[in-house]
Amino acid sequence: MKEPSKLILTIALALIFGATAHAQSPDKVLKQAVKALTNGKGEKALREVKSWQSKGRITDPTDGTSGGFQAAAVAPNLYTWLYDLHGKETGAGHNGKSGWVRDTRDGLRTLTGNASRDFQAESSYRNSRWLDYKKEKAKLSVAGQSTINGKPANTLLLTTQKNVRIKLHFDAVTGLPVREEWPEGDETRTLDFADYRPVGNLLEPFALTLTKGAQRLEIKLEQIVHNPALDRAMFQFPNLSKEPLPDIAQLLKDVGKNEDAIDQLLEKYTYTENVTKREFDNQGQLRDKEAETFELTFYKGNRIRRLIAKNNQPLNTKEEEDEQKRVEKRVRDIEKKEAEKERKAQKERDVSQSAVGTPAPEGERPTISDVLRASRLINPRREQFRGRDVIVFDFEPLPGYKPQKDYEKIFGKMAGALWVDPVDKQVTRVDAKLVEAYKIGGGLVASLKEGASFVLEQERINNEIWLPTRAEINLGVKVFMVKGFNVNQTITYGNYKRFNVDAEKEKLKDPISNDKPSKP
Repeated sequence: MKEPSKLILTIALALIFGATAHAQSPDKVLKQAVKALTNGKGEKALREVKSWQSKGRITDPTDGTSGGFQAAAVAPNLYTWLYDLHGKETGAGHNGKSGWVRDTRDGLRTLTGNASRDFQAESSYRNSRWLDYKKEKAKLSVAGQSTINGKPANTLLLTTQKNVRIKLHFDAVTGLPVREEWPEGDETRTLDFADYRPVGNLLEPFALTLTKGAQRLEIKLEQIVHNPALDRAMFQFPNLSKEPLPDIAQLLKDVGKNEDAIDQLLEKYTYTENVTKREFDNQGQLRDKEAETFELTFYKGNRIRRLIAKNNQPLNTKEEEDEQKRVEKRVRDIEKKEAEKERKAQKERDVSQSAVGTPAPEGERPTISDVLRASRLINPRREQFRGRDVIVFDFEPLPGYKPQKDYEKIFGKMAGALWVDPVDKQVTRVDAKLVEAYKIGGGLVASLKEGASFVLEQERINNEIWLPTRAEINLGVKVFMVKGFNVNQTITYGNYKRFNVDAEKEKLKDPISNDKPSKP
């Protein structure tokens, strides 16, 4: 009876080790791909390509209709593609600060949400492929083997810091890339590569097949050029609208002036904030690590943030008591701070009155105008966001700008896009990225790494105020030039409730007598 058992064990071990023998590590698969693409010249040959442009024809095999196709990229993250089919132009582009798309369904628009996130990832990939995945804190893992067009392929899963999951397939024999799978909404966009030919020091695919849902398009390239001098205007948002724009500078001033009124209105709202921290697991998958839920209210212009749940579970008795004590201390600190502020302001007014006979101006506060003073505003356009007419523009660091205030230093190193409601005079969406490392205390205290990004989206509540719905934060920090860590968080906001401010302030003055906050 023991011999069959031994035979079964032997077969099982053979299958396990056989499968392991065929599975290659991600680095080995990529090394083989680099060797194949460069004819053995190595990674340096790939990195020498700082820009590229391709042109050809695109065909719909269902009816034989064809039209022109072109694509181009400039390092580090400019990318565009455009084709003309069935008498209609379809295209997309990323100018390094924002992405746009033009199609027959939704027209011309700036990308937001996951679509913006996914296209940002693709724009970077079209310039550097996978070469900088470690620097960008992405993860690469083996996704098994597959069969592409009847041939075996090694499949890798590339997961970015923003959780864009890209499947890359490489021919198991030649090592050449044969397929990419990209997320696009609820669907997957697949791009197959064939007919590799030499272009300079590299092999490039001249036959591509684009598949999305039931649609399948064939692309035959006629020309691929490396390192051409490209006009950056081709990556910018197309200026098709003839509708006049408002005075952008005045609009931003109005937004800044409106911030005090918005803060007063915000004090009438309470809402919840759910912070989810994410990290990569051993399989290279970005997973939720822990979550905290807070209830937010305002008191004398200061935010009161009360923890009410952890990992979707109510706090235990000890945690509730500790949080209540923390909130009480926060209220006392606010009272003390406000009293001291008033004493200081009165003293300054008295000194000013005796010196020049007129009151000193009220203390200024940061505004959107202050922040964007450090930026160059470009490409303003009219669009729709959350059903409202908005003005969207890109921003980038203003050359030669000298910060007037400390907090402006970091904004002078950021680029991105801003959405503004010209009627409500509020920012409705921000998508920003740090294009240069930001050092605190000359880097001795801490430094934010280049590439740190922040996205905030808002929604109009009660037809009177834009309030946050979602935020995403990705950044790398080094503290005291030694310890480094990454912050990867998603934050969702909701349960907005309007309440009586005076009644709430009275409750905050005596938080011990209040009922405990409701649990989610």
